[in-house]
Amino acid sequence: VEVSPAKDKVKINKRPVSLSDTNPLWMKHPNECTDEEYKEFYRKVFMDYKEPLFWIHLNMDYPFNLKGILYFPKIRTEYDSIEGTIKLYNNQVFIADNIKEVIPEFLLLLKGVIDCPDLPLNVSRSALQNDGFVKKISEYITKKVADKLTGMCKTDRESYEKYWDDISPFIKFGCIKDAKFGEKMNDYILFKNLDGKYLTLKDCIEENKKEETKETEAKTEEKASEENKDEEPEKTVIYYVTDEVQQSQYINMFREAGKDAVILKHVIDSQFISHLEQQDQTIQFKRIDADLTEELREDGETDEATVKTLTEVFRKNLGKDKLEVKVEKLKNEGTAAMITLPEESRRMQDMMKMYNMYGMDPNMFGGQEVLVLNANHPLVKFIAENPESEHVPVICEQ
Repeated sequence: VEVSPAKDKVKINKRPVSLSDTNPLWMKHPNECTDEEYKEFYRKVFMDYKEPLFWIHLNMDYPFNLKGILYFPKIRTEYDSIEGTIKLYNNQVFIADNIKEVIPEFLLLLKGVIDCPDLPLNVSRSALQNDGFVKKISEYITKKVADKLTGMCKTDRESYEKYWDDISPFIKFGCIKDAKFGEKMNDYILFKNLDGKYLTLKDCIEENKKEETKETEAKTEEKASEENKDEEPEKTVIYYVTDEVQQSQYINMFREAGKDAVILKHVIDSQFISHLEQQDQTIQFKRIDADLTEELREDGETDEATVKTLTEVFRKNLGKDKLEVKVEKLKNEGTAAMITLPEESRRMQDMMKMYNMYGMDPNMFGGQEVLVLNANHPLVKFIAENPESEHVPVICEQ
């Protein structure tokens, strides 16, 4: 029997093949999954060419059924987008992305999949907000993430430190947004010091207390007469750096004085240290160029006539009538001048930038930049002795 060409064509047509996975990775037991499968799933679902740092496989049957995978993405710079995507499923049926009522807000920085058959398919956010069961799911997810991070810090500190610079913005955001998560993570927040060593907050406080003890031993007699027990305790100051290049001059002076500082480069750090100060009233963070510490100065004051001359010369040649000038005898004779800005003013300026309050005067909240001149430096001595020299204007501008 002859077969027509048209029928032959029909025979070779392939039936459509389903693209959905009948046994997706998150439904498998963690022991059945390989690292390559996790990475391949991440690339396929989130179209991200950068490999994730690590992941958490959620697998729970009691008191409710919940499975999923949460990936910690690599954030290369503070300017990278850290908005993630967490896909919510019900028995492998997609519901929606980033449902804040089910997934804690700070976890939305991650990427992942969560499958919970007990959730309704038609998600009503108003109903979810008042659902105690949904709150339990959210708390469970938060607990599992905190357990994974604290466990890694305890058992694999080297890996935890290796990942820290990338995951710290996420963890700090979580501590600010979620009190329970913050409580669990408090002892596992790391701060990198000037030597690249990672310290906990307790370590930072202990190091600073050792330095403070040396300073206060000389003032024991003054404190012996204090009887007022209601007086606020002195705060432990932790110095920090935001730009190792721009603040290198201050870093060198700190190193010479045997002092340490921690490196806080991310935009969230300003909010985070304010959060820590609210939690613990005995600590205070100051940027390394917020003020001059006693260890950087020499004993003895500069005479008033020199201070007055230098102030007038700099104000005149810089065209700034209200410029605040301080003249100090610094131990580091190679430093001619420094600019300091009170910590409170800097925080306020950072907040204004964050909320795009550019039209407002940065100095309206009090405190402004201070020009600190080193009385021991040859250039400063030259200006003080030769205020009318033709070279003075150029030196002042520099």
